[in-house]
Parts: sequence; structure tokens; C-alpha cells
Amino acid sequence: MFVEVRDAVKEYGEGESLIRAMDNVNFGTEKGEITVILGPSGSGKSTLLNMIGGIDRLDSGTIRIGDTGITGLKKNGLTDYRRKYVGFVFQSYNLIPDLTVRENVEVVADISKDPLDIDKLLDTLELTKHKHKFPRELSGGQQQRCAIARALVKNPDILLCDELTGALDSKSSRYVLKMLEKVNADYGTTILIITHNEGIAGMADRIVRIHDGKIVENTVNSDKRSVDELEI
Repeated sequence: MFVEVRDAVKEYGEGESLIRAMDNVNFGTEKGEITVILGPSGSGKSTLLNMIGGIDRLDSGTIRIGDTGITGLKKNGLTDYRRKYVGFVFQSYNLIPDLTVRENVEVVADISKDPLDIDKLLDTLELTKHKHKFPRELSGGQQQRCAIARALVKNPDILLCDELTGALDSKSSRYVLKMLEKVNADYGTTILIITHNEGIAGMADRIVRIHDGKIVENTVNSDKRSVDELEI
């Protein structure tokens, strides 16, 4: 397994207010897979993504991404891990409003060790004709594709997507998911998508379901379909 989470526990609060957001979670996915993680609000799926991304720390258990064990990393080590190996795409686009599309991507490329070619990436995500526009001049779907380009330009080993279609209509959602499908095919990027939208699961190589902090399903999808075939 490329991503390995073993016996992971994360708790918030104490006493009667204690919440176990991750309850002895065991989870894994292979390199190059698209994994869709499904669960209702409060199920622990965002917590799982944050732990894999090195945003937060486990109370117990281990996480390994490729050859890197991130559980014991100090603050600087986690920062280095996130900078080099992880791309994040969130429901809120978090673009810099006073920079153009190309500049938003370029600012990440400039601090990356082995960045992808910006113009080729913008072409892959069909953003070339928008590259001189500012975020306020873009639709929601275009802004999300810019956020994906910014996350991908540093050539991460893993792309973590947190409800990336949650603020989009069905047409824009389908378009953004098709771009992820293309990125996975072109670059072989390992992609984890957390969502409450059951329709998205059809595009996955692996489907994971989480409920009350526990993994209740982790299966290879035997009926993988293209985004064009999904009901979203």
C-alpha cells in the first residue's frame, strides 16, 4: 500500500464531551489510485484527510505515505512533508484575489523543488485562455480548477480533495471531476476525495466508507466508470 493508516485514534474534548473522531482506523490505498471516501457530516472523513495531510496529529497509531512515516515527524518535518509531497484542494478555493490564474499557480511553483510545467498544466486543466484573469472574473468551476492546478504544480505524490464539488452545481461538478480524472491519467497522481455525494464513488478505483470514526468499507471498485457516465 502507498498510503497506510494503522490503528489510528484521534480524540477531541474530554469527559462527557469526548468525541472519538477516529476510532482505531485501518486504511490503505495503492499508488496511482483514485479513492473516494464517503460518510455523513461528523463521520470522521475530514479528520482522516487532515491526518494523512499532516495538518493534525494522531493520539495513537501510525501513518505512512510511501517511504515516509509521518506520525513521528516534528513540526518542521510535517511542514516539509506538506510542502514537498501533498497537494490540497478544498471546497473554498482559497485563491489569492489580486493574482491572476497563472500567478496563483506560479507562486507555488516558485517554492517547489520539482514543479510541473505551468503552461502544460494549465492546458491540461483547460485554463490557458483564462490564465490572465483574476479569480473574481472566473466561475466557481474555473476557480476550483485553478485551485487544482495550484495544488498539482508542485508535483505532489498525493492530492487530497475535501468536498471539492460541494459549492458547485452539477454541471461544474462534473467538469471538475473530469479534470481530476484526466490528471490521474496524465500524471499518475494518487488522489483521495472525501465527499457525501454517493454519485462520485463510481469514478473511484477504491471506495471507502466511514461512520462514527470507523472504517466500515474499503473495497476495490469492480464497476469503475468514467465521470461522463455518473449521475451527480
